[in-house]
Amino acid sequence: MSGVWYFWGSLALLVGGYFVYGSLVERIFGADYRRPTPLQTKGDGVDYVALPKYKIFLIQFLNIAGLGPVLGPILGALYGPSALLWVVFGSIFAGAVHDYCSGMMSLRLGGASYPEIIGHSFGMKMRRFMEIFTVCFMIMVGAVFVLGPAALLASMTPFGIVFWSCIIFLYYFLATIMPIDVIIGRIYPFFGLLLLVMAFGLVGALLLGDRPVLPNTDFFVNTDPSGLPRWPLLFVTIACGAISGFHATQSPLMARCMSSEKDGRLLFYGPMIAEGIIGLIWVTLGLSFYESPEALQAVIAKGSPTLVVKEISMELLGGFGGFLAILGVIVLPVTTGDTAFRGARLLVADALHIDQSRISSRLMLTVPLFAAGIVLTMVDFDVIWRYFGWANQTMACVTLWAVAIYLVREHRLHWIATLPAVFMTAVCVSYLCNAKIGFGLSLQVSSVIAVLVSLLCLAAFLRMAPRGQQAVMQTS
Repeated sequence: MSGVWYFWGSLALLVGGYFVYGSLVERIFGADYRRPTPLQTKGDGVDYVALPKYKIFLIQFLNIAGLGPVLGPILGALYGPSALLWVVFGSIFAGAVHDYCSGMMSLRLGGASYPEIIGHSFGMKMRRFMEIFTVCFMIMVGAVFVLGPAALLASMTPFGIVFWSCIIFLYYFLATIMPIDVIIGRIYPFFGLLLLVMAFGLVGALLLGDRPVLPNTDFFVNTDPSGLPRWPLLFVTIACGAISGFHATQSPLMARCMSSEKDGRLLFYGPMIAEGIIGLIWVTLGLSFYESPEALQAVIAKGSPTLVVKEISMELLGGFGGFLAILGVIVLPVTTGDTAFRGARLLVADALHIDQSRISSRLMLTVPLFAAGIVLTMVDFDVIWRYFGWANQTMACVTLWAVAIYLVREHRLHWIATLPAVFMTAVCVSYLCNAKIGFGLSLQVSSVIAVLVSLLCLAAFLRMAPRGQQAVMQTS
């Protein structure tokens, strides 16, 4: 089979997953179209603001995307076409389920923040721990998503990274303190359309050009030039393009702007599928544009994955088109970093019960958050990214277990969350045991420990699940 058909087949699976599996997940969760939303009970004109569905979709899509569905798939392409499988099946059965269920839980719990969602399932002690963990993580996200776009802009202009970092931080600050419909609600739809048009423009230029599309279709061979193991690194490297715990911190922002639970699949499950499509495009570009994994690795080593973005964009679309494509990529991290800081502000405000209707209250929380973010940008980018990757997938794992507990309590089929939770537990434990930033154990020992921990978590979960609720499916 020609490689191009693997691309079209993967795209069809992602779109079909939204309509088929997405409908099943919606049915299992039990969306109640008559239930009032947080917008209708807590509207404040600042964070609880009515927005049209198309704006919510594009804002949610940009909030969750970041650099993940671009840089992650580029790095994941080093492992060969198996990266396509993780993007497709990870998005449908893990990432979109994670995003939909956590978003709907926030909607059900009055626009609850991520730690509140976790605390609802695991209790107050876990909630307090996750409040601290999540604030630190979101500051880390904001710092990571300053340095990435700043480096790209510096490579295209006479201004350096420090200049662009200051400009991006200034934008982040304004977007964090202003009402959500003043900046984010106005510019995000245009950014979202730019990103989608440019992504499809790139893959269209590839498909219509002379380069072979997906010349290597051996899904079982690890082609990484450094010899790094595909398990578990592939499943941590490609995070946002398949599943990401960060998404659960962003969904409450949009849950507070929704008018009905009936829009949950479109506005939570849908953006993850859209992100999976972006990830699919960049995996395909990474596997097709360069003659070999060694050639791709050489470019990454020379200038990080951002240089790959620049080379592919300029070569396929020319000067002006390439500039627009790179601008679309820059939009991704910028429109995630601002909502990361905004989400951190709301999280602290919720935890301390600080009213956010006055700008003085918002400034009181925003200034120290940005001070911490600026300090983090002084740490080596590669170090921050490694910790970000593990923390991101660990949050996804915790969220899936929280969703599974919620579904059990609601007398609904929990396996849609439990199975990906078990898998992600194995990924996170194996990575922590094997990685240099963890315990540095051998891959074999790490894998055995990961399997055992996953099975113990599953056994403990099933034991705690009330009798008669483990496989009950209600359809309201």
